[in-house]
Amino acid sequence: MSKAEFRTEGTYAPDKLIAGNAHLLVGRKVTIVSGQNLTRGAVLGKITASGKYNLSLSGASDGSQTPDLILAENCDASSGDKVALAYARGDFNANALTLGTAHTVASITEGLRAKGITLIPAVAA
Repeated sequence: MSKAEFRTEGTYAPDKLIAGNAHLLVGRKVTIVSGQNLTRGAVLGKITASGKYNLSLSGASDGSQTPDLILAENCDASSGDKVALAYARGDFNANALTLGTAHTVASITEGLRAKGITLIPAVAA
């Protein structure tokens, strides 16, 4: 009979991105378009022509100007497209999000709420 062995796989550092009940989270795999290095909590927009995602910028004109998902994990797609997990539903701390140029929490709140993503402004990050 062998003995049980315990190992450390990594460390957990709470980032306060999730602001509600974790059992309500819905995630899905998406492709992050090449040329970006995004962190967990980035607000993503979908590029209409390719179906890929990038950081939503208010001034974009390719469809990605409309916030759609929240990145669930860090994703370095600097050298090529990369598949990552993103949240499609849940409650999130607005102070823990990474917003693209010209977006504000106020400007994205209602659009995300219609998709099932609620931004909670009162949680300190």
